[in-house]
Parts: sequence; C-alpha cells; structure tokens
Amino acid sequence: MSVRNRRFGFCCLIGALALTTAELHAQSFGIELHNTMMPASGGMAGASLSRPQDLQSAINGNPATLTQFHGTQFSMGGGWAEATYNIEQLAPLPLVGVDPYAAKSGTPGSAIPAIGVIQDFSALGLPVTTGVGVMANAGAGVDFRGVPASGGTSAQYLALDMIGAAGVAVTDRLSIGSSLIVGSSFLDGPFVDLGGMTPAYGLRGSVGLNYFLRDPTSVGFYYQTKKNFRFDDAAVFRNGVARDIEFDHPANLGWGLADSSLLDGRLLLAADVLYKIHSDADFLKAIYKDQWVLQLGTQYSLTPRTRLRLGYAYNENPMRDASLTSIGGVNLPDGVPALRYIQGQFAAISQHRLTGGVGVQDVLPGLDFDMFAGGMFQGSEQFASTNATVESYWVGLGATWRYGRGSAECGKWQ
Repeated sequence: MSVRNRRFGFCCLIGALALTTAELHAQSFGIELHNTMMPASGGMAGASLSRPQDLQSAINGNPATLTQFHGTQFSMGGGWAEATYNIEQLAPLPLVGVDPYAAKSGTPGSAIPAIGVIQDFSALGLPVTTGVGVMANAGAGVDFRGVPASGGTSAQYLALDMIGAAGVAVTDRLSIGSSLIVGSSFLDGPFVDLGGMTPAYGLRGSVGLNYFLRDPTSVGFYYQTKKNFRFDDAAVFRNGVARDIEFDHPANLGWGLADSSLLDGRLLLAADVLYKIHSDADFLKAIYKDQWVLQLGTQYSLTPRTRLRLGYAYNENPMRDASLTSIGGVNLPDGVPALRYIQGQFAAISQHRLTGGVGVQDVLPGLDFDMFAGGMFQGSEQFASTNATVESYWVGLGATWRYGRGSAECGKWQ
C-alpha cells in the first residue's frame, strides 16, 4: 500500500471511529445513552431497569417493565447535549499528515429525540403491554477542519432507532419481555472530498425479566445483542478502490434494583449496573476494553402530583492500552502513536455525572410534564503525544398523555 493510500486509510479509520464515539462527548457510556436522556430517567442518571418512571425508558431499556404501564399512553420528549472537547497534539505524525496543534472541536450540540407509545391489552383479558418508540441512539461529531495542522480531521454521525417491544405479566410478580430494534445511521466524512453521506442499517434485540420480591421491592435483568452496521463503499481510495466500513455497537448486560418502602412509599430508590462488552465489537475493541457502569437514582414524591429527582452515575474508564498497529485489517502509519492519536481524539475518559429533574402529573387532565438536566465532570488523559479534555452538560423535557387505565393511575405513589 502506498503512503498516500495508507494515509487515506488511516483517515477513513478516524472517521469510522468518530461515528461510533461521537455521542461520548456528551453523557453517554462508551457510545450509547442508556436512558440518560429520557424525560423522567434523565433526572435519575438513567436508572430505570426495574422501575422506569417514563414509558420511553421501558421501551428502550428492559422490555419486561412495560407491564407497569396501563391503558394507552403517548409521550414525546427530547433533550439538548452540549460538549466541550479539547485536544492538544504534542508531536507530528508525518505519515498521517498531522502536525502539532491545540484546538477545541467546532461541532455544535445535538438535539436528541425520544418518542414512544404504549398499549396494554387487559381489556381483552391479555396480560400484555406493547410499545413502539423512536429514539436517538447517537448523534454528534468532531470538527477540527479550521486547524490546518489537524489534516482536516472531521466526522459527523447520526443514529436513530425504531423499537418494537412487548412485555408479558407471567404472574402478579414476574414479567418477561423482548424488543426488536431497527437502527438507521448516516455517516458523513471523514474528510472533505474523500467521502459523502452514507447510510447503513442494523438490527438488534433485547430480552428481559422483572420480579417483585415484595410489593415495594423489585429486581430486573436484561440482555441486549450487539448491533452491526456496514457502510457500503464509504471509503473510496484515490486509486478508485472502494471499501466498506463495518463496526459494532457492543452487546450489553444490565441489572436493576428498585425500592419504594421508605417514607410511606414516597421515596423511590433505584440502582442499575451495566456491563458493556466492547471486546467483541468491531473497531471499538481496538480502543476500548469492557466497561462497568453504575447508575443511581432517587425520586421523592413531594405531593401526589409533584416529584423531585436526583441521580449520580459512575463508569469505568474504558480506554485500553494501545498495543495494536492495525484496525480492521488496515495497517496504521506511524504505528502505535497513530492509534494513540485516535484514542486521544475520541477519549471516553469522564467518569462522574450528576443529574436532577422534576415531574408534575396532571398539568392538564391526563397530561404529565417532566424536565431534567445534568452535567459530566471534566476528564483529562494523555495518550502518548496526544492530550484530551472533555466535559459536557445536557437539558431536556417531555410530555406524556394518558388515556384509559393510564389516566386513572395518576395521583398514586410510585
């Protein structure tokens, strides 16, 4: 492979990694949000695998928890995530075309939608609740094109999921569920005139269960498969040879615990533990190791209509030691320093997040309103000759319309 083609191959790899890690500059774990931008769960650091407080979290998370929602309910929510990402390159990478520079990414914040509807079938004598949702899985980017020394580093990525889910109440205490997710993603980049907007589609599934140990205490578990995308002919070499870019979103395991036995049921405590299997995900396994995540959330019912929420999340730093000199079969020019440059650009290094929120039921009859905000503490790390610093904040809200039994449930402590 010529130096020119190797250089372009390296640029394509940067773009591929950018699309998978774009949203990490906000509040995600690795590349995924895990209910951290949902109307109610967003105020509880995403904790929702056993007792979700909004229907989007049940659809997108543990589908067994759908049986906790009744009647017909429709919810529209969304948020805005804004990150500050700075990089300082201390040494040149001549085969890549990168010289020393220090700059802030010029990519603006991202709008993140979360829309869902659920329907139970108790009127037909069936212990089944179904849900359909449209959720943003990732969407942001990095842009250093205004810095000539960066070699034009830039990539933009958008990922949306359409989810169909169902939960079944096997007994009064045990529920099971499953979901099918169709993901649609678009990659634009990585560099001007070397690539264009390229679509890709992928499938993923989830299975889960939830069990009430006693009326106020429940436990939940779910498994989510990895999701593979192949961007056909996304990279076109200068000699005219086209190459597909393929990568995986990681498989996930999750455990949830929730309890509302304190303060006469007014205080809900929730804890989720996630395990992200990056080691089996194409591309990501070159820069990330498997990762543990802890999400803690609390909700206090100040009145039968008003709820206050707080949350804290901690995740392991997933950055792995750089020992490879190739990714996806492409040899990296400049070897390990080139891989460290990729890690420095897309460093998932921040480990602490705080969130808060408020929810009000029956703002209008049958209409609930939720809002949330959060921040990710600044994280910094040096990857050989590349220094990276990242921090972010996010805000969001949602409105939920309840009909039938769903409307009758308002005013109860949850």
